[in-house]
Amino acid sequence: MKVFVTGVGGQLGHDTVLELTGRGHEVVGSDIQDVYSGVPDKAAEVPYVQLDITDRGAVMKTITDLKPDAVIHCAAWTAVDAAEDEENREKVDRINHLGTQYIAEAVKAVDAKMIYISTDYVFDGQGERPWEPDDKCFAPLNVYGQSKLDGELAVAETLEKYFIVRIAWVFGLNGRNFIKTMINVGKTHDTVRVVNDQIGTPTYTLDLSRLLADMIETEKYGFYHATNEGGYISWYDFCCEFYRQYGLKTEVVPVTTSEYGLSKAARPFNSRLDKSKLVKEGFEPLPAWQDAVKRYLEEAEL
Repeated sequence: MKVFVTGVGGQLGHDTVLELTGRGHEVVGSDIQDVYSGVPDKAAEVPYVQLDITDRGAVMKTITDLKPDAVIHCAAWTAVDAAEDEENREKVDRINHLGTQYIAEAVKAVDAKMIYISTDYVFDGQGERPWEPDDKCFAPLNVYGQSKLDGELAVAETLEKYFIVRIAWVFGLNGRNFIKTMINVGKTHDTVRVVNDQIGTPTYTLDLSRLLADMIETEKYGFYHATNEGGYISWYDFCCEFYRQYGLKTEVVPVTTSEYGLSKAARPFNSRLDKSKLVKEGFEPLPAWQDAVKRYLEEAEL
C-alpha cells in the first residue's frame, strides 16, 4: 500500500512513518519545512515532499501526482493558547480547517482512504461521562477546538472512506510535550504546580501509530477514540507518575484550573474518551499509559 503522511516533523507523523515502513508499505512524508526535520533515524530516509497544506493547488497536485492508496493527516496547528491570539486565528483556521478540506478533496480525487487526527477539544469538556466516538454534542471551548471540529466536518462531508480518530494528551519522541517540559522544570525547581481537575488519559504516539497502521489496512471507517488504557487521571496524577519513574524528587502541588490561571485558552475539565468501539471493531487497544511512560522514558533523551 502507498501511504502519504502529513506532519512528519511532529510526534505522531514521525512515529507513523516508522510504523508503516516497518510493515513494508511504501511511504511518502510531508511537512511545511523544506527538508525533513526531526529525530535523526530511519524516518529521515523516507521520501519527503515539502507541502503547505493551506495551498489548495499544491495539495491537489501533490496528492494526484503521488496517487496514494491512503493519506494519514497528522499535520495541524497545535499551539492551543497561541491560537487565541487575534493575529493567529485566521492562520489556525487555514491550517486545521481549510488545509484539511483541501486534503480531503485531493483524497477524493484519487479515490484513497483518509485518516484525520482530531481531539477531545471538539467537545465542551463538561460533566464526567466519557465522550463516545459518535457523540454529536459539540461545543468547543477554544479556537483550536473549533478549528479541529471544522476539520472533522470537512472530512466527513467530503469523503466516504475516512477514519476520524480523536486523541488527547499526546507525547512522543519527536517534539515537545508535557513530560519533556515538566521534567526539565522539575530539574531546576523544588516544587511544581499541576492542575488536578482536568481529567483524561495520555496518548503515546508510538502506540497510536500502530493502531493507525492497523486501521488503514482495513475498511472499518468511521469515528474512533484512541488514547492509552490504564484509567482516567488528572494532569497532576500524570506528572506524579512520570516523576516517580524518572526518579525526580520534586514536589508536585495539586491546584485547580482557576488557581493555576496561566492559560489563554479555556481547557476542558472532562477529556475522558470512551474507546470501547476499538474492541468492537476488532482493533487492539493501546497499552496502559503507565507502561507507555516507562517505554518513553527509556527511549527519550531527557
